[in-house]
Amino acid sequence: KIFGQRAYEVPMSSNKSMTGHLLGGAGGMEAVATTLTVVHGILPPTINYKVVDKEEGLDLDYVPNVARNKDVKAALSCNFGFGGHNAAIVISKYEE
Repeated sequence: KIFGQRAYEVPMSSNKSMTGHLLGGAGGMEAVATTLTVVHGILPPTINYKVVDKEEGLDLDYVPNVARNKDVKAALSCNFGFGGHNAAIVISKYEE
Protein backbone atom coordinates (compact mmCIF):
# COMPACT_ATOMS: atom_id res chain seq x y z
CA LYS A 1 0.00 0.00 0.00
CA ILE A 2 2.85 2.37 0.73
CA PHE A 3 3.88 2.63 -2.93
CA GLY A 4 0.35 2.56 -4.38
CA GLN A 5 0.30 2.32 -8.16
CA ARG A 6 4.00 3.28 -8.24
CA ALA A 7 4.75 -0.23 -6.92
CA TYR A 8 4.72 -1.38 -10.55
CA GLU A 9 7.67 0.96 -11.24
CA VAL A 10 9.78 -0.12 -8.25
CA PRO A 11 12.25 -2.94 -9.03
CA MET A 12 12.20 -5.75 -6.45
CA SER A 13 14.48 -8.75 -6.24
CA SER A 14 15.29 -11.65 -4.00
CA ASN A 15 18.89 -12.73 -3.56
CA LYS A 16 17.67 -15.84 -1.72
CA SER A 17 17.05 -17.20 -5.21
CA MET A 18 20.86 -17.25 -5.56
CA THR A 19 22.02 -18.09 -2.03
CA GLY A 20 19.21 -20.13 -0.54
CA HIS A 21 17.98 -19.20 2.93
CA LEU A 22 20.89 -18.32 5.18
CA LEU A 23 18.72 -18.49 8.32
CA GLY A 24 20.31 -16.20 10.93
CA GLY A 25 22.65 -14.71 8.32
CA ALA A 26 19.91 -13.82 5.84
CA GLY A 27 19.33 -10.29 7.16
CA GLY A 28 23.04 -9.48 7.11
CA MET A 29 23.39 -10.81 3.58
CA GLU A 30 20.39 -8.76 2.46
CA ALA A 31 21.93 -5.62 4.01
CA VAL A 32 25.22 -6.23 2.18
CA ALA A 33 23.45 -6.92 -1.13
CA THR A 34 21.29 -3.81 -0.73
CA THR A 35 24.32 -1.65 0.08
CA LEU A 36 26.20 -2.97 -2.96
CA THR A 37 23.16 -2.25 -5.13
CA VAL A 38 23.14 1.39 -4.01
CA VAL A 39 26.93 1.80 -4.30
CA HIS A 40 27.38 0.14 -7.71
CA GLY A 41 23.99 0.77 -9.35
CA ILE A 42 23.43 -2.85 -10.32
CA LEU A 43 20.10 -4.46 -9.46
CA PRO A 44 20.61 -8.13 -8.60
CA PRO A 45 18.28 -10.49 -10.44
CA THR A 46 15.72 -12.88 -9.08
CA ILE A 47 17.05 -15.98 -10.81
CA ASN A 48 14.91 -18.90 -11.99
CA TYR A 49 11.90 -16.59 -12.26
CA LYS A 50 9.50 -17.98 -14.85
CA VAL A 51 5.84 -17.23 -14.16
CA VAL A 52 4.06 -13.90 -14.04
CA ASP A 53 0.57 -14.23 -12.57
CA LYS A 54 -1.05 -10.98 -13.67
CA GLU A 55 -4.48 -12.17 -12.55
CA GLU A 56 -3.22 -12.29 -8.96
CA GLY A 57 -1.63 -8.85 -9.24
CA LEU A 58 1.88 -10.31 -9.21
CA ASP A 59 3.10 -8.46 -12.28
CA LEU A 60 5.60 -6.32 -10.41
CA ASP A 61 9.18 -5.78 -11.63
CA TYR A 62 11.02 -8.66 -9.97
CA VAL A 63 14.21 -8.05 -12.03
CA PRO A 64 13.78 -11.48 -13.61
CA ASN A 65 16.88 -13.59 -14.29
CA VAL A 66 19.32 -10.87 -15.44
CA ALA A 67 20.98 -8.10 -13.43
CA ARG A 68 20.21 -4.58 -14.55
CA ASN A 69 22.08 -1.27 -14.33
CA LYS A 70 20.13 1.49 -12.59
CA ASP A 71 21.08 4.56 -10.61
CA VAL A 72 19.72 3.77 -7.15
CA LYS A 73 19.50 6.63 -4.67
CA ALA A 74 17.85 4.59 -1.91
CA ALA A 75 16.80 0.99 -1.37
CA LEU A 76 14.56 -0.75 1.15
CA SER A 77 15.50 -4.15 2.56
CA CYS A 78 12.77 -6.03 4.44
CA ASN A 79 13.42 -9.25 6.33
CA PHE A 80 10.92 -11.55 7.95
CA GLY A 81 12.30 -14.16 10.32
CA PHE A 82 11.00 -17.26 11.98
CA GLY A 83 8.82 -16.61 14.99
CA GLY A 84 7.55 -13.27 13.70
CA HIS A 85 10.80 -11.34 13.87
CA ASN A 86 10.80 -8.57 11.28
CA ALA A 87 13.21 -5.81 10.33
CA ALA A 88 13.44 -3.18 7.61
CA ILE A 89 16.23 -0.78 6.71
CA VAL A 90 16.54 1.98 4.12
CA ILE A 91 20.03 2.39 2.68
CA SER A 92 20.74 5.53 0.67
CA LYS A 93 23.65 7.16 -1.11
CA TYR A 94 25.66 9.68 0.83
CA GLU A 95 25.64 13.01 -0.93
CA GLU A 96 27.69 15.99 0.22
